[in-house]
Amino acid sequence: MILSDKTIMRMLEEKTLKIEPLTKEQIQPASVDIRLGRTFSVVDDTPSGIITLENEIKYKTITADTYLIMPGQFVLATTMEYFELPDDLTAFVEGRSSLGRMGLFIQNAGWVDPGFKGEITLELYNANRCAIELKAGRRVGQLVFAEMDAAALNPYNGKYQGQTGATGSRVYKDKENNEG
Repeated sequence: MILSDKTIMRMLEEKTLKIEPLTKEQIQPASVDIRLGRTFSVVDDTPSGIITLENEIKYKTITADTYLIMPGQFVLATTMEYFELPDDLTAFVEGRSSLGRMGLFIQNAGWVDPGFKGEITLELYNANRCAIELKAGRRVGQLVFAEMDAAALNPYNGKYQGQTGATGSRVYKDKENNEG
């Protein structure tokens, strides 16, 4: 079941759901607007020009109030908000249609697990032929919350728990890389 604004406000008041910082204007009828943070990361060039799933990926990270994303560029960004989801709540990240119509694709793999704590890293891609100026604090998407039928048996406690800032891929920590 998708949570309504009324339920979201009750959970925030009860502190079973935490979102900080948050303004009342961000709470929509069936979602919470998320804003762009100040951290941006791009994959650092490798000598071979290849990134693999087995090795740690290096990133160049900057902190800025404004970021110019060039045509065809991929950049990691972060939400301004820090989230703490209870063990019986999951969330979907959706980009703003108004930004999609400009050619800015916003994603984070689309899913936030129950029990997750941290800022949400967003993957941004400029599909336009023009550069797009991004500004920290601007609404970039929304989080849609869904109540689960029961609390998760194993709530999220993975490699991105507690992340802040634009956090790069940690796929090299996958158990498949450590077997053998």
